[in-house]
Amino acid sequence: MSRLGKKPIMIPEKTEVKFAAGVLSVKGPLGELARKIRPEIRVKIDAGKVELTPHGNSSEVSALWGTYASHIKNMVTGVNQAFVKKLIIEGIGYKAEVKGEGMTLNLGFSHPVSIKIPKGLKVLSEKGSITISGFDKELVGQFAAKVRALKKPEPYKGKGIRYDGEVIRRKQGKKTV
Repeated sequence: MSRLGKKPIMIPEKTEVKFAAGVLSVKGPLGELARKIRPEIRVKIDAGKVELTPHGNSSEVSALWGTYASHIKNMVTGVNQAFVKKLIIEGIGYKAEVKGEGMTLNLGFSHPVSIKIPKGLKVLSEKGSITISGFDKELVGQFAAKVRALKKPEPYKGKGIRYDGEVIRRKQGKKTV
């Protein structure tokens, strides 16, 4: 039994939730999100809350129950308040610059690295940090991971791109005799 799936998901004011033809759509002040729901999970919307019930007894259906509950909760939260990920850039000469629909990063390579910013995300670049925000939690997290993967923090000097609050285990360098 899923502990997350049992709890009803409350729908705040100014938020519309609709379920039709196996697709759940959530519309709010920040935008609209939709997700296909498999037929093994029943969705019931009434009186300002969404309730999920499994149809079957397999472990896969039980796992889907909790997973869909989390997805729907994130969708409802996202259309009301944006999700934010903050990345820290450390290193001499390392910088990020946002231009239009793209971002250019100088990360110690012989060339600048350009990335296209997905629609629905807002990216701000300040000195030494990048702030990614949007109403789709998956898209925010995926883009942040993609940017971080360009230059992961190294353990000797800590240079690279890391999440805000991420702790990098530092290694000791060579010892001189």
